[in-house]
Amino acid sequence: MASRSYANLFDLASGGDLLDIPRTPRALPRIMTVPGIISDLDSCGANDGDSDVSSSGCRERKIIVANMLPLHAKRDAENSKWCFSWDEDSILLQLKDGFSSDTEVIYVGSLKVDIDASEQEEVAQRLLDDFNCVPTFLSHDLQKKFYLGFCKQQLWPLFHYMLPVCPDHGDRFDRILWQAYVCANKIFADKVMEIINPDDDFVWVHDYHLMVLPTFLRKRYNRVKLGFFLHSPFPSSEIYRTLPVRDEILRGLLNADLIGFHTFDYARHFLSCCSRMLGLDYESKRGHIGLDYFGRTIFIKILPVGIHMGRLESVLNLPSTSAKLKEIQEEFEGKKVIVGVDDMDIFKGISLKLLAVEHLLQENPDMQGKVVLVQIVNPARGLGKDVQEAKKETYLIAQRINDTYGSEEYQPVKLIDRHVPRFEKSAYYAVAECCIVNAVRDGMNLVPYKYLVCRQQTAKLDEALGRKVDSPRTSMLVVSEFIGCSPSLSGAIRVNPWDIDAVADALSLALTMNDSEKQLRHEKHYRYVSSHDVAYWARSFMQDLERACKDHYTKRCWGIGLGLGFRVVSLSPGFRKLSIDHVVSAYKRTNRRAIFLDYDGTVVPHSSINKVPSPEVISVLNALSSDPKNIVFIVSGRGRDSLSDWFSSCQLLGLAAEHGYFLRWNRDSEWECSHLSADLDWKNIAEPVMQLYTEATDGSSIEIKESALVWHHQDADPDFGSCQAKELLDHLESVLANEPAVVTRGQHIVEVKPQGISKGLVAEKVISTMFNGGNPPDFVMCIGDDRSDEDMFESILRSVSCPSLPAAPEIFACTVGRKPSKAKYFLDDTLDVVKLLQGLASSSNPKPRHLAQFQVSFESTI
Repeated sequence: MASRSYANLFDLASGGDLLDIPRTPRALPRIMTVPGIISDLDSCGANDGDSDVSSSGCRERKIIVANMLPLHAKRDAENSKWCFSWDEDSILLQLKDGFSSDTEVIYVGSLKVDIDASEQEEVAQRLLDDFNCVPTFLSHDLQKKFYLGFCKQQLWPLFHYMLPVCPDHGDRFDRILWQAYVCANKIFADKVMEIINPDDDFVWVHDYHLMVLPTFLRKRYNRVKLGFFLHSPFPSSEIYRTLPVRDEILRGLLNADLIGFHTFDYARHFLSCCSRMLGLDYESKRGHIGLDYFGRTIFIKILPVGIHMGRLESVLNLPSTSAKLKEIQEEFEGKKVIVGVDDMDIFKGISLKLLAVEHLLQENPDMQGKVVLVQIVNPARGLGKDVQEAKKETYLIAQRINDTYGSEEYQPVKLIDRHVPRFEKSAYYAVAECCIVNAVRDGMNLVPYKYLVCRQQTAKLDEALGRKVDSPRTSMLVVSEFIGCSPSLSGAIRVNPWDIDAVADALSLALTMNDSEKQLRHEKHYRYVSSHDVAYWARSFMQDLERACKDHYTKRCWGIGLGLGFRVVSLSPGFRKLSIDHVVSAYKRTNRRAIFLDYDGTVVPHSSINKVPSPEVISVLNALSSDPKNIVFIVSGRGRDSLSDWFSSCQLLGLAAEHGYFLRWNRDSEWECSHLSADLDWKNIAEPVMQLYTEATDGSSIEIKESALVWHHQDADPDFGSCQAKELLDHLESVLANEPAVVTRGQHIVEVKPQGISKGLVAEKVISTMFNGGNPPDFVMCIGDDRSDEDMFESILRSVSCPSLPAAPEIFACTVGRKPSKAKYFLDDTLDVVKLLQGLASSSNPKPRHLAQFQVSFESTI
């Protein structure tokens, strides 16, 4: 069913006034480049614009895309002209330190001010010329619906674990706001397309505002080098799955090559969502987590962001900082200062922090008059009654604490609710003996890092304060376990912000800990923060992005799907869709043909509840197997009783059951059993083990075959089932180590079967029998859809490469579905397979015949 979130987003994004914006006035200098391999790979006319785009020469370029440009903007009071300057505190500007000096960095994003339409073209030209910035001018209405609407009222609360269970707890999903989000993402993507050279440039998209932008870029340039970093938390699947457009956003992120998260928890939640909602599996590949998505490997990177050491240290060296520091020291002389710096929103836990301070003073009367919390409140980034309620509660609690425990000379809580300049914050950090970050949920939060650097101070600040350079430095951190930086700060006191008593105890411990312990913790933290700065973060991410993109030009690419369901299939250059005309042509000119067909997923869909072959399948198999030039086999993992029953009307059809353990040349012949592994006593060992895991895993089951045991977990919880399958695999390999059996893991199964038995052996023996009977095949076709069929593909290629063959046969190894395979060809689905078989059947010349010339005992050949 087509998604209501617009099956074709380009229809949505190309209509109306929402996208009526000026183009970037001057494209950056570029030259045409058309790598030869692209023409070879995309001769079929794939929708990939890589070959018609220009290049910027030899200078390396990085395109940084974010909601806001790292710029300050204000009007000149005298001439009313716009004045722009770099925002030195923006992480987007600071990350340039992680790139080489000859790297050109281009920024794409919006300004923090509204620019009149009549001025937009001039402003865009100035920003491009002076700052290498490309502005995305969103209309006021679109900006409001996109940012204040969908981003701040729907995505932001959801990603911080707040569900709109009632009107008082957030806004319900609004499809109009979702449309605005899609339109805004399309505008950002269009701006990137105006300046990008996809052959050389790397694109780095930032944060939850632009999660569907990768789809638009991947649609236009199948091989674009694209990274995405999420600066907010990613919620657990139980929370995320409530989002009506959950699949569209997941697929948008999966159109990137590398996806970055601050912590493993956030990455784990994302992977769980991909598994539960999209059915994708992931694995660790040489230390990197990789998701296989239609032949592309999307890498997952866990990398907490850092701070800009030089920027902080330069602020510490300012005369205004040392002057303010002295002023604060005089104001709080004889008192221990706790500092907190938070945005005013419901997730920062400011009121919980104040309640913990209140409890600290109540339980420790000796601290009354000696402890001060300086709480700096940054301006709120969003609007809404939730922010107003949080602000009101904060002021009420602070007032209550000051009324209860304060006096004319002493206020235990100092609330600073105004814009606080960087030097003033740095001074408060430097004075505070403890810093507390008590957020109930936060992406990263760099406040503890900034506090540590300010407590380390600088030689110039020491000189201004008259302090020795080698004097010991101390710091104490109390941090919520729900913020991204918590795992990196192993010496911090981690707390559950909802546990008021525990937070109060943590503050007490931090204030009373001896100086030597404080010094050791500070040194450990400072070493980490100073070595894992923002430059390290940017450099590491970009190195992994380059690694993730290194195979882009060695594979064929196809774009499939509509709208936000679009994705790219990436496969080896020789891997092509099997042409019916091509196969039929080869079929007609050959006389000794071997045809091998898998059953489930090849001639019958996996999704079908009724696994009995359709009348069309029976008819076409009868026609093919009745042709005296053909030997046709169904090679399946199913049991021989099922296959015998289903194909009872196919007199001349060969059957191989249980992956070749049983074989029958036609309906009138006897089933022959392989004696490669006649000993099946291992089943008595394996079955009780499987039974244990079945009882412990709801939704799992055991399939007992004559020669094998299969543990199914497709109906179990995806994460738990996968975990149990891995444990079962290890367990069975251990207990069956000395038995003639092999344990394999497939799609939602763990199977134990006899050693040496495979579908490949069936193909090998049939071809060998034809060869020994003086009828070497000149046409071999093998079609299958899963891992067990890969053995057949490998066997037929190996068997027909025999130098004694008079001529190389026509070989068609074909997998079902576009996915990595040893086969050279693919068909999209079972409908295509049946259509192909019908094409061959119509070219057959069926006559009654006997298979006696080919019936050689399977037992003797094995």
